[in-house]
Amino acid sequence: MPVVAEQSTTKGVAMALLTALLTSASAAAGKHISATVPPTTIVFVQYLVCVAVMIPWLLKQPAGQMKTTRPWVHIVRGLSGWLCFLTYFIALEHIPLVDASLLRNAAPLFIPLVAWLWLRILVPRIRWTFMIIGFAGIVLILQPAGSDTGIWHVIGLMSGLSLSLSMLGTRILSSTEPQERILFYYFAISMVCSIPLAVVYWEPVPLEAWPWLIGIGLSVWVMMRCYTLAYSYAKPSIISPISYMGVVFAGLIGWLLWNHTPNAVSLLGMAIVVAAGILSVIVSQKAEQKTPDK
Repeated sequence: MPVVAEQSTTKGVAMALLTALLTSASAAAGKHISATVPPTTIVFVQYLVCVAVMIPWLLKQPAGQMKTTRPWVHIVRGLSGWLCFLTYFIALEHIPLVDASLLRNAAPLFIPLVAWLWLRILVPRIRWTFMIIGFAGIVLILQPAGSDTGIWHVIGLMSGLSLSLSMLGTRILSSTEPQERILFYYFAISMVCSIPLAVVYWEPVPLEAWPWLIGIGLSVWVMMRCYTLAYSYAKPSIISPISYMGVVFAGLIGWLLWNHTPNAVSLLGMAIVVAAGILSVIVSQKAEQKTPDK
């Protein structure tokens, strides 16, 4: 029904905006401690904290409650989510926060390709148009012709590709799985994936870094709840452009904390990104009301 679809889409957009803000905040915290804590340790501790937060919920579940009919989708989502954060924090160690955020938030550009390869779904042309406009805004902010792009930017782009796969996995699971089960499997699988590299590259963690690490883990837990809710309320083609707002949040945080002041071209790019996201949501809402689909 149109009213229900509209309400769900609105909730999805709100959750997506909160996700973008929390992602930028946790990334800033990770960049702050990256000089003393390896990214492999940051990723491992964040997932350890997330699993620990969910243990009380897990202990209350009756026998058989954790059984799933889509184990492979959980595995793909866990692997892609872990790889997204790992490459993101590695990139943050070497490039500005806004650059890493831009490359991670290129994920919506990969969604049409990933959706076709995985689900054989084609995104309507109008949504392609807004994604391309959003990419143009990203290019204006990044200004690759005038920056020292290199391997670390490529790693940052891998974060965006991994995130697009996680986005689709979340949407698939949310159609049949309860939110808490999705989150627990994601955190648990990602934590297991992070253990080998954390052991290999482990270094003693300074005492003053622990509050930051725990804070990152807690913010990621809240962020992933919002992220999962967003994709349970609305389709990836509606929610994914909103992730571009993370670029704006990262730019503001970078300006406040590291005095990374955007120039006029960057500000124009941010405006284009926001406009593309908003227009995409409006058009998607109208299309959903006419031909609702899940």
